[in-house]
Amino acid sequence: MFTGLVEEMGTVRERVPSAAGARMVIGCHVVREGLAIGDSVSVNGACLTVVEMTDDSFAVDCVEETLRRTSVGDREAGDRVNLERAMRVGDRLGGHIVQGHVDGTGTVRGITPEGDGVLMSVACPDEVLRYVVEKGSITVDGVSLTVASREPDGFTIALIPHTMQATTLGADAVGRRVNLEADVVAKYVEALVRPHIPGGDTS
Repeated sequence: MFTGLVEEMGTVRERVPSAAGARMVIGCHVVREGLAIGDSVSVNGACLTVVEMTDDSFAVDCVEETLRRTSVGDREAGDRVNLERAMRVGDRLGGHIVQGHVDGTGTVRGITPEGDGVLMSVACPDEVLRYVVEKGSITVDGVSLTVASREPDGFTIALIPHTMQATTLGADAVGRRVNLEADVVAKYVEALVRPHIPGGDTS
């Protein structure tokens, strides 16, 4: 379980093909502190398990499913990634409840300056967009954000300067594929009410 508050941007040092998919070594400092083999780490919003560690890095194994269905599969040596350790019971929930289970990927379409911040437009697939509401929460590459507006084929989020500087959602994000995780509350609500809607799917 995560909050969507990025602790650090790490750097992919190696990506080595493996029988399962790929092993990725990520250099970092803040997130490495207190980390142990077997712990969960959010890497661009995908919950991955630590399998190796050094003094300034950790490694994760990415199976083909992860490489295929998330933007983690796009990352190569030298790329920056958003990192967050799993939250502890009693921590402040500064973002929102994030599982690290990527629902789909979108594409950053554009960035428009507005005051000191920017508006970022993201193209979003229908299977994720159905859960997006104005002023609701969405996770983009592991970052907890508030939806500024919802469009027929995507949504817009407002980014403050700190978010632009402290995460990978900077100006160079345009055109990049990003991981999306919808608010888990919306998914549970849909599952609970669906059987009671005429013509609703009860599976």
